[in-house]
Amino acid sequence: MASKILMLVGDFGEDYETMVPFQALTMVGHTVHAVCPEKKAGDWVMTAIHDFDGYQTYSEKPGHRFTLNATFDEVQPQDYDALVVPGGRAPEYLRMNPKVIACVQHFAQADKPIAAICHGAQLLAAAGVIRGKRVSAYPACAAEVELAGASYAQIGVDQAVTDGKLVTAPAWPAHPAWLAQFLKVLGTRIEA
Repeated sequence: MASKILMLVGDFGEDYETMVPFQALTMVGHTVHAVCPEKKAGDWVMTAIHDFDGYQTYSEKPGHRFTLNATFDEVQPQDYDALVVPGGRAPEYLRMNPKVIACVQHFAQADKPIAAICHGAQLLAAAGVIRGKRVSAYPACAAEVELAGASYAQIGVDQAVTDGKLVTAPAWPAHPAWLAQFLKVLGTRIEA
């Protein structure tokens, strides 16, 4: 059965963490509405590509324009079955928007599936929805995860962790594991 999924995005969200789940979840038959506060369907957000180039942290390069297909002010969280929160820099400022926080809290309180990757955990921490959970994120977000009352899952960059209906991962190299676990939580069946 196809799910209706809400994806919260913003300018300078990580390119792969926005594009790949949007396309993959759509490909398997789910409806994905990508929204950004203060923007409407047809507008776009600018993404950023984060690479691991051997520096002490990731580097950031210009990404692509990602076109939104729904309007933030018109969506109602109760109309959606699940939530996806990509990483990058967008969660850093999205977490300051009370409507975004209320949206995330709806999904957690309704016990709906939530998938967050990389810095997406910043938004979950700000919404106060990860207390008592085992959560992965980009390692730089470990302190925020723990301060929010969650247990930080220190896993490989290509791994993911599921705690109930919450699926998290450290960064885009985890897409195969992260998306597979999220599809399992959604009850999605793919037959060869």
